[in-house]
Amino acid sequence: MKRLMTMAATASLLALPLHAEPVKIGFVTTLTTGAAVIGTDMQNAVNLAMEHLGGKAGDTELEVIFGDDQFAPEAGKQVTDKLVKQDDVDFVAGYIWSHVLLASRKSVLDADKILISANAGPSQMAGKLCDKNFFSTSWQNDQTPMAMGEVLNRQGVKSLYLMAPNYAAGKDMTAGVERTFTGEIVGKDLTKWGADAQLDFSAELAKAKASGADGLFVFYPGAAGGAFVKQYQQAGLKETLPLYSVFTVDAISLPKLQSAGFTDVIGSKVTQEWDPSLDNAANKKFVTDFKAKFGHYPSYYGAQSYDAIMLIASAVEKVGGDMSDKDALRAALKEADFESVRGDFTFGNNNLPVQNFYLREVVEDADGVWTTKVVETVYENHVDSFAAECDMK
Repeated sequence: MKRLMTMAATASLLALPLHAEPVKIGFVTTLTTGAAVIGTDMQNAVNLAMEHLGGKAGDTELEVIFGDDQFAPEAGKQVTDKLVKQDDVDFVAGYIWSHVLLASRKSVLDADKILISANAGPSQMAGKLCDKNFFSTSWQNDQTPMAMGEVLNRQGVKSLYLMAPNYAAGKDMTAGVERTFTGEIVGKDLTKWGADAQLDFSAELAKAKASGADGLFVFYPGAAGGAFVKQYQQAGLKETLPLYSVFTVDAISLPKLQSAGFTDVIGSKVTQEWDPSLDNAANKKFVTDFKAKFGHYPSYYGAQSYDAIMLIASAVEKVGGDMSDKDALRAALKEADFESVRGDFTFGNNNLPVQNFYLREVVEDADGVWTTKVVETVYENHVDSFAAECDMK
């Protein structure tokens, strides 16, 4: 009888999932400083994804541990090190800022963990620094401004003044619009960034106005975007220096702009790979539930973070919760077998999405809330410019 009981107990243990412990996801974002407005949107979207999943990937429990990068590369690397070494997470995801991701990447990849960017898309990691363990649910930095450059060409803009923060993504953004814009760049300002980022743009706006440019291209994410648009309207530049932006006018800045009555933003055009109006079941559920839970539209930061969790869950379910077979896990991630808020979702050779980019217009919805809608598709199934530099097979 004892032998039979022992055999039965052994059999029951063998029947348990190989990964009985929860699969841990470290999620690095900015939860303090003025940039926390973005990080909070991402955190909310992650929590909503976990709610939609019931906290599980198939039969495997999922656990998310958030880390605050404090809007600084050094702090981002420290919290990444903690997630990898102390918390022993299986995935590290998130990352708003390119310089934080670049500072943190080796900590994850050298430990043979899976790294998933939910926003930052530095050119290096799409190209020569691509890695089999690095995936993205966002884009490469250049792509969104490249789409805007195409829009400017179609609209007959002949000259442009550029403004962006002086860090990796800011440089990629200006490089992106310069890559496709066929007119003349008459001036460029890269302003101070970080915890003490420059928020007074009066001198740069005066220079842009004096340049005689046909348009002004800017990239100012988060709180800086609201500050910039406020000063742009106060300077009365809408008629003489039309504004073209990426990652500046969005679901994070629009509520504050509407509250302040900055109506110049209505009708303005931006480019992006996602919009709350995209007509697919996953997006409708995401946007509806996010608005109901948090009282406002989600941003693309949130949409990309939601997709990151859904991607991870799809892969964990495919491998039955077994994190030990990295080849099988990478293959499952590459399949991207999940319902994305963007519709069909596929990865390119460098594990960055191949996707559409849209021209979006700021509008007022049926409830009088400022949001965006898709005007046209600028790129279909677009592959980033650095994929050719990635020799990953």
